[in-house]
Amino acid sequence: MEGEIRYKAAPGQLGRVIAARLLPGTDIIKGIEKICADYGINYAFVACSIGSLQKSTFMFAVPKPEAKVKIAYGEPFEIPGPIEFLGGQGIVCKNEKGETQTHFHGAISDKLQRVYGGHLLKGGNPSLATIDLIINEVKGMKLLRKYNGETDFVSFFPEAE
Repeated sequence: MEGEIRYKAAPGQLGRVIAARLLPGTDIIKGIEKICADYGINYAFVACSIGSLQKSTFMFAVPKPEAKVKIAYGEPFEIPGPIEFLGGQGIVCKNEKGETQTHFHGAISDKLQRVYGGHLLKGGNPSLATIDLIINEVKGMKLLRKYNGETDFVSFFPEAE
């Protein structure tokens, strides 16, 4: 398999562009999902997001030799605030039950200017002063997150509509 080029893709087009500010106390992922629900957006991507956080909770890959791909996500890691949210991007998908599931990664800087990054956890990243973001609606395709037996992870599966 090494060197082989493999992929899963689906064509689609961009829909509406939503510019939003998440107010203090609003979790990044819950806020993104609420905006999408309020505007009737099923699938989207966050192209730009910046701001500040009260705290940040995320996970990152750690070695796991017995795993299929030799990694796993470690335990949730929480950094107390104030936090500078340097930026993040994500994909608003549906899971196998048809529920919205947002896969979001970001980079943060703590009060000592140490930089961290990883997979942000829903409910663990409340806005401090603001989170400014741009959401791009995706149309003409499905953006799904489902179990992938090859990797033993929940993965991204774009599909034609």
